[in-house]
Amino acid sequence: QVQLVESGGGLVQPGGSLRLSCAASGFSLGYFAIGWFRQAPGKEREGVSYIVTGGGRTYYADSVKGRFTISKDNAKNMVYLEMNSLKPEDTAVYYCALAAPHGVGLNPDEYSYWGQGTRVTVSA
Repeated sequence: QVQLVESGGGLVQPGGSLRLSCAASGFSLGYFAIGWFRQAPGKEREGVSYIVTGGGRTYYADSVKGRFTISKDNAKNMVYLEMNSLKPEDTAVYYCALAAPHGVGLNPDEYSYWGQGTRVTVSA
């Protein structure tokens, strides 16, 4: 059974950093795409970044480019999202999700499996 479990969220001051983790089970990372999405209150789910686990190709939304870094550890079946220079507008529930790698983007409809989310709050 495919499972994705996020962790690492919390409260952080503006300019601070957090590292989110996505633990995958029920399958081997092998050659998939793992995406990070976020949803702020009253807003639609937004794609943040994805990584193709087989080749390591990454992509970032403009809103996080240069501040967030996605990475993977295939041996541990883990994907990470390092978030630096956090802003109040980064406040949201963050989700990781699984998709087939071919032609993948940051459209949530492309992703078949989702974690339960971890909350990130950026506030002074």
